[in-house]
Amino acid sequence: MKNIVIAAGYATRLGELTRNFPKPLLQIGDNTILGRMLDDIDTIPEIDEHIIITNHKFAPIFQEWASNQHYAKPVTIVDDGTETNETRLGAVCDLLFALEKLHIDDDLLVVAADNLLFFSFREFVDFAKAKNTSCIMCHEQPSVEKLQRTGVIEVDAEMRVLGMEEKPQVPKSHWAVPPFYIYLKHDLDWVRHSVENGCGKDAPGNLAHYMVDHTPMHAWRMSAGRFDIGSLDTYHEACEKFGK
Repeated sequence: MKNIVIAAGYATRLGELTRNFPKPLLQIGDNTILGRMLDDIDTIPEIDEHIIITNHKFAPIFQEWASNQHYAKPVTIVDDGTETNETRLGAVCDLLFALEKLHIDDDLLVVAADNLLFFSFREFVDFAKAKNTSCIMCHEQPSVEKLQRTGVIEVDAEMRVLGMEEKPQVPKSHWAVPPFYIYLKHDLDWVRHSVENGCGKDAPGNLAHYMVDHTPMHAWRMSAGRFDIGSLDTYHEACEKFGK
């Protein structure tokens, strides 16, 4: 299983802090946002490589960072060739770019690189193995306002995903979807041809929505919380709360 980290955005909402520096490599205490995530994922036996997709502007910074890491699994940096927020490929196209460039034909763990997590991805991988389907994560979100800004799924008693909507005005459930996914090898043809068949390019949730409509998927309920670093305020809050 390959761990694919989507890290090609320009984090414009963090202003000067990320004008010339990638958000995933910002420090939280004595580690980076990305480092905290990989510390966990690297311990999962099924993972055999970390693939970080970034843009041309930040690729040298990721390369330098990677050269100083000592993970058990190799770290590969993929440069998508873009240099501005206006010319970015979008998360889905970045994933497809990496699949083609590296000739990947394995199970995939696909993660966004801007969250602090309070659970282990090992639980998610074990769940996908037990279900033998591609999977997404979910958590209960009581706020309708917040549900209107994210992906929302409906599930049955076995946590099979019955449907998914992106940013629904009238959410059909309280199951929100964070940006963490497992796509099994037997579904990769659906992934590879997703954009040409109408899948949205920008948000990683666009691919999950597309996949739900084309192949059986299950949802793993997060066993603990996460902290989404999406703005300057939330970054400073993360440093204060979790950087000690």
